[in-house]
Amino acid sequence: MGSYGITYLALDIYTHEIIVLKQLRNTKAKTESGLRSFQRESQILKALQHLQVPKLLDAFQNEQGFFIAMEWIRGNTFEDLIFRDHHTYSEKETIGLLLELLNIIECFHQKGIIHRDLRIPNIIQRDGKLIVIDLGLACYLSDKEIQDPDDHPEKLRMRAVTVKSDLFALGHFALFLLYSSYVPQTKKEKSWEEELDISQSLTSVLRKMLQLDEPFHSSSEAQKALKRI
Repeated sequence: MGSYGITYLALDIYTHEIIVLKQLRNTKAKTESGLRSFQRESQILKALQHLQVPKLLDAFQNEQGFFIAMEWIRGNTFEDLIFRDHHTYSEKETIGLLLELLNIIECFHQKGIIHRDLRIPNIIQRDGKLIVIDLGLACYLSDKEIQDPDDHPEKLRMRAVTVKSDLFALGHFALFLLYSSYVPQTKKEKSWEEELDISQSLTSVLRKMLQLDEPFHSSSEAQKALKRI
């Protein structure tokens, strides 16, 4: 259950396959912004047509509400892998995963689309490949930005209508991976740069992704910097 929709696993009685069925909350269906957001998600899924994004099967309305039917991706989210399975990631593995994700996101950006919610529950690993799910907050770069100035600065950066918001989110994704093997040596609170034993080169890239230094302006810029490490 999310703020906009309720998602179910469902049986397609025609194909006999398990699919994902996302229903717009009735309260959101009564608002123009809620309807627009839900319709945009199906439009974006249709526009992407990417092997590492769930396939759109149908979008429809009936007496029970508004629905999006899509491919069910079997696999483990990075939230599962880190916190349930206690998987750890080295610097080299983290860079490899970041490069694959940046390659996927570059396809989004080339089509004028940004995801805006690239968190560990929304990235799945299946058979050694990464799949990006949940495009409920995705939008077009041409969309008008509406933000609450009282929101936390991190939320403002992640939801901004710019490619830099996806790079910011992937910077945080990388920190989750790198912290997976971290063992605190003291109770004193320190910054990630002090706590993590990573190269200065990766630190420099992450600082740009997290907008602590002059940020990257495209996913290809970030890819080039990571490939140099």
